[in-house]
Amino acid sequence: MESLKQPVQYLKGVGPKKQKLLQRLSIFTVEDLIYTFPREYEDRRSVKTVQGLVDGEKTSLYLEVCGKIQEKSIRRKLKIYTLPVKDATGTAQLVFYNTPFIKQVFQPDDKIFVHGKVKIDFYTVQILHPEYSFIKDEQHQAFQQIMPIYRLTEGLSQKDFYALQKFIFSNGATLIQEFLPEDILKKNKLCSLDFALQNIHFPSSSQNLRIAKYRLIFEELLILQLGLLLTKGQLDENREGIAFNKMPQLNDFIKQLPFQLTESQKKVLEEIEEDMESSRIMNRLVQGDVGSGKTIIAIIALYKAVLNNYQSVFMAPTEILAEQHYDTIHALLEPLGVKTVLLSGSITKRNKEKILEEIEIGKVDIVVGTHAVIQDNVRFHKLGLAITDEQHRFGVRQRVKLSNKGLNPDILVMTATPIPRTLALILYGDLDISVIDQLPPGRKAIETYCVDENKRKRVYNFVRKQIQEGRQAYIVCPLIEESENIEARSTVELYEELTKEYFQDMRVGLLHGKMKSAEKENLMKTFKSGEIDLLVSTTVIEVGVNVPNASVMVIENSERFGLAQLHQLRGRVGRGSYQSYCILINYGKNPITLERMKIMEGSTDGFVIAEKDLALRGPGEFFGTRQHGLPELKIANLFKHIKILHQVQVEAKKVLAEDPGLHLEKNKGLRRKLLEAFQEKMEEIGL
Repeated sequence: MESLKQPVQYLKGVGPKKQKLLQRLSIFTVEDLIYTFPREYEDRRSVKTVQGLVDGEKTSLYLEVCGKIQEKSIRRKLKIYTLPVKDATGTAQLVFYNTPFIKQVFQPDDKIFVHGKVKIDFYTVQILHPEYSFIKDEQHQAFQQIMPIYRLTEGLSQKDFYALQKFIFSNGATLIQEFLPEDILKKNKLCSLDFALQNIHFPSSSQNLRIAKYRLIFEELLILQLGLLLTKGQLDENREGIAFNKMPQLNDFIKQLPFQLTESQKKVLEEIEEDMESSRIMNRLVQGDVGSGKTIIAIIALYKAVLNNYQSVFMAPTEILAEQHYDTIHALLEPLGVKTVLLSGSITKRNKEKILEEIEIGKVDIVVGTHAVIQDNVRFHKLGLAITDEQHRFGVRQRVKLSNKGLNPDILVMTATPIPRTLALILYGDLDISVIDQLPPGRKAIETYCVDENKRKRVYNFVRKQIQEGRQAYIVCPLIEESENIEARSTVELYEELTKEYFQDMRVGLLHGKMKSAEKENLMKTFKSGEIDLLVSTTVIEVGVNVPNASVMVIENSERFGLAQLHQLRGRVGRGSYQSYCILINYGKNPITLERMKIMEGSTDGFVIAEKDLALRGPGEFFGTRQHGLPELKIANLFKHIKILHQVQVEAKKVLAEDPGLHLEKNKGLRRKLLEAFQEKMEEIGL
């Protein structure tokens, strides 16, 4: 083996079939393989006797074969092989499924070491489909240890994967190069990288496994923090921003609003105004739950910029959301002499040319639009503030592009996805964070119910009743088409069933991600206008349009969604004056699924739900880091390892204070790792 960057297909034992299976796990190189860490471990060092076994446990035993293997056909495609075994305390059976070769493996009096799951039924003790090794073999010593268990794909066994890791560490351990500076290792009592990788895959003791984990968690979080600090530094670059003036008219505008701002809104507005009035460029994220009133805060900021004789731009991820924002801004600010225009892909060429000209000469105060607003042909006369809605659709590159439309305009980002503060600091490390954590008074809480699949007919009857009373409803599915591998309701299949059996006399629409953008936009407009009673959809409505008349959200296969996503989907209803309902149809039976459903029934606070989601599922699943251009966390968990994260944040700041570009000799390995991990983000900021 010449290098850790060597493609995995050149490893001994990896043919074309195994290569494809490894690629399914995002393993393309030897380095990818050694950085694929075990999900858990089995401690096979503790050996029990037959007499001491407990039903349902996984355990290790020394046994002797005491009879011939028996073969039994249960059904056409299932054969069971049972082998009688014993130790000094009693007898048991080893049970194997569909493994005819096993008949030639064992002989009476063979002494074996086995590890498997125990089943005790009517005084018969069975070890189900165990792993085994013969005492006479040298490999049995290796078998009796702390064994790694990997998260794999169908067709790839734990045994195969273990053998691949073993081969690498036997032939390429010397290729592992330390990249953390010596002073960081000593100060933080970290082991070397080769020790850490060796013991994460083949722990020689529980203590060494803890030492290895600590080093790898620290390293992963340090790379993450350095990348975010560099991104933030590059975006700010200590450039001179616009210092907006205080404007008394702003207070008059707030006083004449038909509602009062909540204390939380006032606090966030104060933070925004402070940023805008300082000469530092504002880079701020406002996160708040669905309906917490982020839009009005954005409008007040837009008006402040206009009163200071600057233009503003408001960018939304979809045309229908852009239209929604335009309608709200236009209605509130047009009477005050503010000119607002909508810029989207669907306006005619002639109208677009006219709008672009008016923006360039300064006749337009506020531009609302989709990503069309960052195209090269959009030139501003004097841009002072740029606002983007739903941050996870826009990366650093888009924000930089927006920023370049003016002379260092302030940037405000809004998201309706409640994210625990710890995770927000990671995902939005290049932004200051404000949180609106209070809903306006008087909003009716959405009633949430979790039911199992046999209540589906009753749920649909309830939806019918709501539609007959003049309301509208959503039914959401996790899949577009039927899949043999995943037992989940298919959107297309469900749409056909609903239109034929339950809602044949009603107007039902079908919406999914494979439709063209224009089709999706038109369908949502039709639903919003009330021409569709029931919308059967995938999660594309998660970040969606405001339909005050929609009062019911039914989510099929709710066990297949994360809590944060369920909460986002629930937020599509409850936007009008009617009592609204969210019904979760659950097909899962395991305790964690039921716990998650209880959380949804018991809370409507997005931040509480997000914290619990993070605790239950970990950050990788909770919020895909890939869409932020961040490296995927392979071993660190931001929820469990918060203490290490704080320690790392201090260390990362010290490193960059001493060496801002990581050019010192001792930091070269760190810089290389950083560029690999943050490739997309580093390109965005030109590092």
